[in-house]
Amino acid sequence: MEKEIEVGRVVDYFSEASVAAIVAEKEGIGIGDVLRVKGHTTDIILEVTSMQVDHEDVRQAEPGMTVGIKMNERVRTHDKVFKIISP
Repeated sequence: MEKEIEVGRVVDYFSEASVAAIVAEKEGIGIGDVLRVKGHTTDIILEVTSMQVDHEDVRQAEPGMTVGIKMNERVRTHDKVFKIISP
């Protein structure tokens, strides 16, 4: 059974680029991770295929970093971000 661990939250969303600014708070986020973004009106699952910090591609974001991640749907500020862990 899959489990979810909270890793951070959405701090901004750029609709013209469909990119969310996500702060990694409790755990890092990396390329290949499967994330669930959940809020009052949001519930999406996506695989991280690319991330950027200050317009530079990165493979890993450590806790405390804010990264830009392309979204497949609109997300909202304060939505929580979870990492889905498969057994």
